[in-house]
Parts: sequence; C-alpha cells; structure tokens
Amino acid sequence: MKRRRPAVRLKPRRNLSAAFKVPLTARLKAALKAHRHLKSELVFCHADGKPFTQSAIEAALCFGCKRAGLRIIGSHVLRHTFCSHLAMRGAAPKAIQELVGHSTLSMTLRYMHLAPSALCEAIGLLNFGQPVGSAQSAAV
Repeated sequence: MKRRRPAVRLKPRRNLSAAFKVPLTARLKAALKAHRHLKSELVFCHADGKPFTQSAIEAALCFGCKRAGLRIIGSHVLRHTFCSHLAMRGAAPKAIQELVGHSTLSMTLRYMHLAPSALCEAIGLLNFGQPVGSAQSAAV
C-alpha cells in the first residue's frame, strides 16, 4: 500500500481551472498539527473552519511583521520567497511551476530571485574535480 504524502489543497487561481495540491514537508505538518491544524483541509481558517479572507490574511501578516520587528510585507512576497528558496536549493523550475500553480514557466522564472551566492555556486559547478559545495572558495 502506497503511503500518501500530506498536502495542502489550494483554490484555483485566475488562470487555473482546477484546485491543486501542494505537498507538506514533515516539519510543516508537525508545526500545523501542534498549532491545532490538520483537522480540516484549510490551513488559514477561523476556529469555526471558515476560510480567512485575503484582507484577514494580509492583516495577520502585518501584525506578525510588526510584532517580530520586521518590515511589513504583503502575502504575495511569500510566493516570491517560496520560489526563490526552492530555486536556490536546486529545485527544477518545472517542479517549482507546478508547486505554485503557474500556467507558464516564464511566470515562474519571474518569481525565482537568486541570491548572489547562488550565482557563485552555479558557476562553481564548472570546476571539475572539486567536491560539490566548494564553489565559493573557487569564486574569488
């Protein structure tokens, strides 16, 4: 029997015809479970199970940023961060596209912002004979 990986189901976006699922990491699943979640499909919901509105999510994010002493960001920044972190960890652009539900790869590429160190790591791949991860020392 194949074990199903936990996932979050996302509503269709403007250019998608159907909802899609994003797999959860074990760490995220544990965090959600500890925070009263995984009792329903919704991650962002009120105690009665009704979904948060977009404005409620933005307000909660603003409150969290202020409380943590961070600059205030909108929820859309989190999509860019998600894509960028996956790209910097070596995820294939096509996989990132499917995880975020973009209809085109070109849209996904707009979301994938790389840190300068990622560019050094990329060029370091051409240093044949050196162990992986030693690109930083070669990019002086």
